[in-house]
Amino acid sequence: MITQRQTGFTLLEVLIAMAIFALIGLASSGLLTTVIDSNELSEDRFTKLQVLQRAMITIERDVLQAVPRPIRIDGETNSIVISGQKDLFESEAYGLGFVRAGWQNPQLALPRSTLQAVAYRLKEGNLERLYSNYVDNVVGHEPKVRVLLENIDDFQVRFFVDTEEDPTDPENWEESYMGGALPLAIAVTITTKDFGEIRREFIMSSGS
Repeated sequence: MITQRQTGFTLLEVLIAMAIFALIGLASSGLLTTVIDSNELSEDRFTKLQVLQRAMITIERDVLQAVPRPIRIDGETNSIVISGQKDLFESEAYGLGFVRAGWQNPQLALPRSTLQAVAYRLKEGNLERLYSNYVDNVVGHEPKVRVLLENIDDFQVRFFVDTEEDPTDPENWEESYMGGALPLAIAVTITTKDFGEIRREFIMSSGS
């Protein structure tokens, strides 16, 4: 009499297979978590980069449209068209202020001009842009404040004013400037926690 031998998995083989599948599952879960975390970090950094780019575009637009127009201070006239130095505008680093043109007002439909007084300062780790609807405001007027960038370690401004000097030499850039004419160029340096130090130099179209 011939008996048929039954085939199948032993308990040990089943346990080994379960262990292998468990290891594969753990490895896949770890890989998926790493990919998700990496994607979130990439999206966060990309968002911060977009904010930085918008801020630099705003600064560039303002500086390149600066005009030699003085502002009344406490109702008094003066001849200063641009100011930049440490602690200006209650800044914790450097401050910069001037009047810029190009503020759109189609057909002068709004009760204001196309000129706008703007200022920049560093306060509580934020790079702020100060502005108001009118160039010459009444005494006691408080400007509007817009935060351009957060997590800023430092904000510096330098001015190039002498045509006889070499602009490639950092020693020829002034640390402060208050004058009745626009400088030849302005350098803005922003130190961020996320991207380090960023320096932009702008040639002033109305410099003299």
